[in-house]
Amino acid sequence: MTARDDIFRAISQGLTRGQGGAVRKRSLGEIRAEAAALLHHPDEIRPALSGQDPVAAFIAKCAMPALGVSLARVPDVAGLASAVAEYLKQHDLPNSVAITPDPLLAGLDRGGIETHPDCAPDEAVAISVADWAVAETGSVVIHSSATQPILHAMLPRHWLVVVKEARILPFLDDYATYAALRPRNAVMITGSSGTTDIEGYFVRGAHGPGFVHVLLVST
Repeated sequence: MTARDDIFRAISQGLTRGQGGAVRKRSLGEIRAEAAALLHHPDEIRPALSGQDPVAAFIAKCAMPALGVSLARVPDVAGLASAVAEYLKQHDLPNSVAITPDPLLAGLDRGGIETHPDCAPDEAVAISVADWAVAETGSVVIHSSATQPILHAMLPRHWLVVVKEARILPFLDDYATYAALRPRNAVMITGSSGTTDIEGYFVRGAHGPGFVHVLLVST
């Protein structure tokens, strides 16, 4: 008898006997059936959304101070250039941004914004396009690809992310179906990066962008 055997025997006895000996050992089939029952009616265990539909819920979630996210509604892709220019002006940022090679961002340079493909570690502003967003948590999902380098979402001080309303999923588990079909390198980001030290001072940009701005495109 080894120490390993002693540990597993104690665990087995604890699981099947309990303090009063009332916990019955269940079969593998019973355990699987219980787990399946929890997911049989997902609507019964899902939390209520913050809005009447996924778009409204996502907007409401982004407005929560804890996320540290700002959001602008954009009527269509053609309006992205002016929305980006407005953000740069409001925050007194340079008129030069790092963009991913996503076709949706191709028109930014025609809007008078200087663009470049590479994102430096000290980049002031970078822009990405989200694959999905989640209304339940206010998260955005980026899948690493030739048109969506992950570093654009990690290195800049100000991160702008384009989200199409049609790509907003109601709940976090709704994304699981799509996650299985895409590359393993997927990043889910919920709000800006920050931390609080022992003295209680909030520091932005501790592990990523200090400012996150969602450009919510209607069509």
